[in-house]
Amino acid sequence: MLTGRLLAESLRIGIDLTVPDLRVVRLGRHDVAAGASDTQPPVWTFLDFEAPDERADDLARALAAALDTRTGWYADFCVGDDHVVVFANRVFRYRIGDRRARDEAVAWGRAAGTPEHQLDWGD
Repeated sequence: MLTGRLLAESLRIGIDLTVPDLRVVRLGRHDVAAGASDTQPPVWTFLDFEAPDERADDLARALAAALDTRTGWYADFCVGDDHVVVFANRVFRYRIGDRRARDEAVAWGRAAGTPEHQLDWGD
């Protein structure tokens, strides 16, 4: 079972994210003013989700098409021994512990405008 997190604020306006068998397992709103950037709101809506492993590619494609392109938002999830990090129009999937591949995703995030302190997703 793949598990991950998405911020509702990261979705483009008017987007519906539909992936078969995707299930929200936790929903919460939190004040993150200290960790938000100038282009991000101070309150975020966290959606923790899960889906069968075989939905990983469908989910990654759907997220890449749904994420806002202007603020460097990303979503991520783990499937098996892989970490999948999704930015608008770009998906990175790499084996957990693969520093080179992780660094490539981080570099993309920097270029996309993701704040530096948000690029430490801990694998």
